[in-house]
Amino acid sequence: MSLEQALTAGAERDPAVVAGGAIWLLGWALVCALLGIGLQLIGDEGYHSGFLTLNRLFAQLPAGLWQWLTVLGDERVALTLALLLSYQHPRVFWALLCAALVAIAYSRGLKPLVDAARPPAVLPIESFELIGVQHRKHSFPSGHSVTAAVFFGVLIYYAQQARWRFIFLVLATAAGLSRVAVGVHWPVDVMAGLAGGALAALAGVALARRSLWGLYDPGVHLAFVVLAGFAAMGLFFDDGGYPAAARPLQVLAFFALTMALVQYVLRPMLRSLRPPRAAHERD
Repeated sequence: MSLEQALTAGAERDPAVVAGGAIWLLGWALVCALLGIGLQLIGDEGYHSGFLTLNRLFAQLPAGLWQWLTVLGDERVALTLALLLSYQHPRVFWALLCAALVAIAYSRGLKPLVDAARPPAVLPIESFELIGVQHRKHSFPSGHSVTAAVFFGVLIYYAQQARWRFIFLVLATAAGLSRVAVGVHWPVDVMAGLAGGALAALAGVALARRSLWGLYDPGVHLAFVVLAGFAAMGLFFDDGGYPAAARPLQVLAFFALTMALVQYVLRPMLRSLRPPRAAHERD
């Protein structure tokens, strides 16, 4: 079976429109947006509201747990996880890529425009728990929260069981809240990131549904697979400043790259080496 045939078969595994998917994403985005607005307007500290309370509360859990959760919002990790889906679920893979473009415009556009200071630039370091790199600028919105919401948001859309949608929602929210736990974002940043990421996921699904060239064209598909492969290779050498997550990231990268090698290189090679069947055998 050629790659074009594999993409066609894979695209049929996931319906283009999934009942309830848009409602979940819109509801999630609305809740996060309302929480963010409420924190800023009702909280005693405005934009900084809730940070110290949550940061100290989250400090009761192991720092390694928060490092594992926070790397779920790393763009390289999202691409590596997407690589695992690329061959069997090309529709989901293409939707993730389209959503990523929308998310980049949202996150990278607002960060320099707002240019909000992060907790290490505002509060004394000894007053809160700081894990990993001491980021100081471009706090709004949380880019890790956007990335986690985009990745898991697309999965929420295509999942056809409520329990899986709930699991993906919890994982994305936990990844967002980990940015407060590691001390580099305000809760408002996280809520804005999750809300924007959920909407970007919905926009990406809609865009992917209308731009099928990225779904069925083998050349385009392979180009993005190679891009995801390079992102995976980067995880072997850079843990993003969270050393407790280094080994899990390396295991993830190895697994994703191995699977891609088998699916895109070894299997086609083995098929090409098989002798052609006789006409009577094909009949």
